[in-house]
Amino acid sequence: MSGHRIGAITRRLLQQFRRDRRTLALLFVAPIVILALLGYMIRGSSSTPSVGIANEDQGPLGATLASALERSSLISASTIQASEGDSRLKDGSLVAYIVFPADFSQRAQSGTIAPEVHLEGSQPGTSVPVLQALQQAFASSGPAAAVHFQPQIQYLYGGQGLDRLDYFGAAFIGLIVFFLVFVITIVAFLNERSQGTLERLMASPLRRGEIVIGYMIGFTVLALVQSAEVLLFALAVLKVYNQGNVILIFGLEALMALAAVNLGIFLSMFARTEFQAVQFIPLVVVPQFLLSGILFPVSTEPKPLQVISDVLPLTYAVNGLRDVMIKGADLTWSSLQLDAGVVAAYCVLLIVAGVATLRRRIA
Repeated sequence: MSGHRIGAITRRLLQQFRRDRRTLALLFVAPIVILALLGYMIRGSSSTPSVGIANEDQGPLGATLASALERSSLISASTIQASEGDSRLKDGSLVAYIVFPADFSQRAQSGTIAPEVHLEGSQPGTSVPVLQALQQAFASSGPAAAVHFQPQIQYLYGGQGLDRLDYFGAAFIGLIVFFLVFVITIVAFLNERSQGTLERLMASPLRRGEIVIGYMIGFTVLALVQSAEVLLFALAVLKVYNQGNVILIFGLEALMALAAVNLGIFLSMFARTEFQAVQFIPLVVVPQFLLSGILFPVSTEPKPLQVISDVLPLTYAVNGLRDVMIKGADLTWSSLQLDAGVVAAYCVLLIVAGVATLRRRIA
């Protein structure tokens, strides 16, 4: 074994990387950008959920606990009427509301404090600070320790039987389809160009739009089969919680797959090798994974990042899938119409972009 020959191979490899600025940027710049983004999200996010307080108590205990909740650092409390609570949960302005009934103080004299806690239920983790704030309010301002604290918890969507997979399942279905379809499309379309197939098609009577749409349909057929497999496995094998129409879920998956296909075709125009194509993953997929509301609700992100989240297609796909699977939404919901419409608009935009850049990049 020759150390000289091994060293020559090593130097040759390093020289190749030195000339490839895109690869160097991926190796040394992308990790810093992703870590900075994640740190900004966690430390700069607003972790105090908005909670409504409806105090109907005729005695002093309700007012005492309501005042303690308004001072809590765990939640952002505001006074509401109990009759408007559910509508505020539905429009997303509150994650929960707490009701102290008219006989709250009177019932506390019997040895049990039972405030009504109404949770929206579709976002994981938001119920924890609400219940902690209520527990702290009881500990600091409530009656003697002999009194039993037993909140009556009600969920607008979901329930106590849901686990983490049920909450994240809808989002993961969209993410898996988007990620795998994007990677397969960008690599396969790049191979078509590197093998000279696209050049031969461009020399034929075919128009650019026909070429792009033809490839899009071919990749989309495979993507739809994959989407059906992912959905079937999630619902039938993993038993992910679902309150909505399966056909509607598949329709949203199909839109997400179509967007991923067209994004892969478009970005493949800017890569010369498979390695360069794969480099788009941390630039395109990772930011959407962090900002689309899969891990952290978009409403808790720092304001500048919320602006970015609002223009990402995966954000709307995740919202739509969660609305259908957890909330049981149908096509009459305006929010679902918006989510589906935005993803469909992205598909059209990316088709136009792919057609516009095809000839220039082939040339």
